[in-house]
Amino acid sequence: MKIFILHEFPLATAPPDTDVTLIESTRIEEAISLSKESPRKRIISPFHKSADNTLHRMFNVVQPGSYIRPHSHMAEQKSESVVVLRGAICFVTFDENGKVLAHHNLYANSDVFGVDLEPNVIHTFFALEEDTVVFEVKPGPYIKQSDKGFASWSPEEHTPEAAKFLQNLVSLTQKQ
Repeated sequence: MKIFILHEFPLATAPPDTDVTLIESTRIEEAISLSKESPRKRIISPFHKSADNTLHRMFNVVQPGSYIRPHSHMAEQKSESVVVLRGAICFVTFDENGKVLAHHNLYANSDVFGVDLEPNVIHTFFALEEDTVVFEVKPGPYIKQSDKGFASWSPEEHTPEAAKFLQNLVSLTQKQ
């Protein structure tokens, strides 16, 4: 599998170079292995050929402890679907001030295993189980500067504040 090297560790694997791509378990296993090595504890495995494609489809393989900064897709008015194929996530939505509006535990092979959301919904998710694999679909193209509108009240990735924010969010949403 080819890998895009961005920064010091890949953020994503290379897309397939075929017109018809079989979705195989070996792709998932390779992505799981990379996600365990990643400092971000996650990796994208895209099916779309380039950032310019009008429809983006990808596996997002996430390990517990990975921080996905709360964001919305405002600028491009992008809807998004997330389907849990393996493992489990807690999907969280927020108001514009950072108050949790709702959270949903989504488990593969259960009655509730995915979510579809409209643009402008501030959201994040985190893995509840090791080797969690989600399939995401959203409109392209991907333009880094405008794809995600990060919530101003949320800490940037790779900061001590991010780890604390995630820990607090897990505690808040997973109270028994």
